[in-house]
Amino acid sequence: DVQLQASGGGLVQAGGSLRLSCVVSGFAFDEYEIGWFRQAPGKEREVVSCISPSDGSTSYTDSVKGRFTISSDNAKSTVYLQMNSLKPEDTAVYYCAADYAATMCFRGQEYVDYWGQGTQVTVSS
Repeated sequence: DVQLQASGGGLVQAGGSLRLSCVVSGFAFDEYEIGWFRQAPGKEREVVSCISPSDGSTSYTDSVKGRFTISSDNAKSTVYLQMNSLKPEDTAVYYCAADYAATMCFRGQEYVDYWGQGTQVTVSS
């Protein structure tokens, strides 16, 4: 069975840090693009960051550049999202996602093949 197990969310004050983890199983980790989306209350789900574990290439949405870092541990089939300098507007449910065609970060959530469960990130002001 395909599983993307997300964890690491929580409550943090503005300026603080969190690290999200996404452990993947059930498909070839290095053949997919793995990424994070988020959805704030009343808003559309949006892409945050993606990585191709095969070559380490990454992408970020503009609002998190310089603050968030995505990485992968291929031996553990795990993708991490290190979130620093968190802001209240980062508050959302964060979802791990995978896409074989490596287009979800540019084309959007409609191109996601697999979703993980969400993990809540709350940043207080």
